[in-house]
Amino acid sequence: MAKAIVFDIGGVLIKLNMEACLKAFIEGLGFDRIRELLDPFHQKGIYGEMEAGHISADLFRTLILAESRPGCKAADVDNAMYALLDGMPEGTAQCVLELSARYPLYLLSNNNPIAMKRILEEFRANGIEPSTVFKGQFISCDMKLLKPSQECFQAVIDGIGLPAKDILFVDDSIVNVEAARAAGLDARLYIPGTQLSLLLADC
Repeated sequence: MAKAIVFDIGGVLIKLNMEACLKAFIEGLGFDRIRELLDPFHQKGIYGEMEAGHISADLFRTLILAESRPGCKAADVDNAMYALLDGMPEGTAQCVLELSARYPLYLLSNNNPIAMKRILEEFRANGIEPSTVFKGQFISCDMKLLKPSQECFQAVIDGIGLPAKDILFVDDSIVNVEAARAAGLDARLYIPGTQLSLLLADC
């Protein structure tokens, strides 16, 4: 029986729209190289470097604008990134709130400062106050560790302070799920478009 639950964000708590994001970068900014950087699970190049905490959000924006259409601004980069985020799946907020009454909940995400700003706004818009609903947030750009590394999962285990077997982890990437299991966590694969409550019906 789990004593804590850890959620991935993108693809689990927040829907992702890859095509909308690609369109926003290519048509909105004229940044054609976005296809080399954007990935559903593990971002690449300067996008990945920002999520790993190796470069700042400001430097990321500067590097994107250097290859974008003249006249584009930092806010345009942010808006293009926001296009990836497509709101919370139906029923997810209620599921999370119900679980928060019974379990300490945590977030573990390969993510960046730009996207996290909008994600936290989306949580609040759905009645989830992150600072109270989630006991802790393990965000890659802050940790300077990325899933699926064992170092990342060990940092989460240490941070929560429970035996790995007592921590349930939910992610939409089978690579991350398998890595979490290798670290000793109880991990479940979420299939986007399905009901989170069904996956966690026994919790």
